[in-house]
Amino acid sequence: MTTSERMKMAAGEWYICIDDELEDLRVAARDAVFEHNSLTPRQRGNIAPALRALLGGAGEGARIEAPFHCAYGFNLFLGDGVFLNAGCTILDTAPVHIGKGTLLGPNVQIYCAEHHREASGRLAGLEIARAVTIGDSAWIGGSAVILAGVSIGEGAIVGAGAVVTRDVAANTTVVGNPARVVTRG
Repeated sequence: MTTSERMKMAAGEWYICIDDELEDLRVAARDAVFEHNSLTPRQRGNIAPALRALLGGAGEGARIEAPFHCAYGFNLFLGDGVFLNAGCTILDTAPVHIGKGTLLGPNVQIYCAEHHREASGRLAGLEIARAVTIGDSAWIGGSAVILAGVSIGEGAIVGAGAVVTRDVAANTTVVGNPARVVTRG
């Protein structure tokens, strides 16, 4: 039985990202994102209609400011009252769950894709997708980067500009590159 690259991506296996089916899905996402980013704020509302229809889920009062970018959209799940500030980029090759009441500052980036470590693998377009989960009531500071496979606990704070390479426990504050725990003061 042949497994499609989309099926491999969804299963967390190595897949070839240079694939017609995946490209069609990325084009659909780019169209929805274009509409979201092009509408006036009053026309767009919290999330433009095409983007809302594409998302895996968006709770009541979830809001995405423009500009915004995502790879696929269908892997993005926003809880009630989630706020994504302007310039957020979410490369949702795997599920991204953002818990209710969580705030993402401007230019936050979430990357679910990891490229192959061998140059030949990268040239072949090999990627693997790892889910990202952010708990309820977390705060992700502006320009923070969250890498593939990371979980951030409920009530955690990620400082502006941090690069999160490992899980962050609930009610913990991390800062820096790589992000490290600091004591709240």
